[in-house]
Amino acid sequence: MRRRGKKPEKIYAFIDSQNLNVSVQKYGWKMNWKKFRKFLTDRYGVDMAYMFIGYVPEHEDIYEKMHDAGYAVVLKPTFDMSRPRPEETAGKPEKPVKGNVDADMVLWAMKEMANYDKAIIVSGDGDFFALVEYLHQQGRLLKILTPTGQYSSLFRQFEDYVERLDNHRRELAYHDRRPGQKPARPQPSAPTQ
Repeated sequence: MRRRGKKPEKIYAFIDSQNLNVSVQKYGWKMNWKKFRKFLTDRYGVDMAYMFIGYVPEHEDIYEKMHDAGYAVVLKPTFDMSRPRPEETAGKPEKPVKGNVDADMVLWAMKEMANYDKAIIVSGDGDFFALVEYLHQQGRLLKILTPTGQYSSLFRQFEDYVERLDNHRRELAYHDRRPGQKPARPQPSAPTQ
């Protein structure tokens, strides 16, 4: 997506890691973050990929791996959702940790605007509608990469920009085996009587 004969466009990606991670796992696969970073570079010429993540101290090694894979990791403080609070309603499923990155992602996309020509928003979350709309109005929106076909209906008017990452599952999926290792064959089950 680079202009020919002119100075190359600077392309930045802004990634809602939780939306991407939770959505693909819901559909039975895991993202290979190293392959995804390469995909962003090879397919779109992404110069900078900001990964927005809720910070959990026990996951320091994951953040380091993301950084090593080529992401600029932006950590958002989290809060413990497992402690009871009076405002919680009975029967509502609890989330152990919450780190809403939406505001940070919008802020970074805006404050970095002088440094890029086009932006890629990686999320299916409608909370980014105003950002997408603004980038489109400014001629700065390159793509909206949604994890699956289940994304906010607010993005329907930007259908020409939407690309579903689940259509690239084969090239982006993480596999829990070493290269060259064949998957274990299922053992035949004992006959039932």
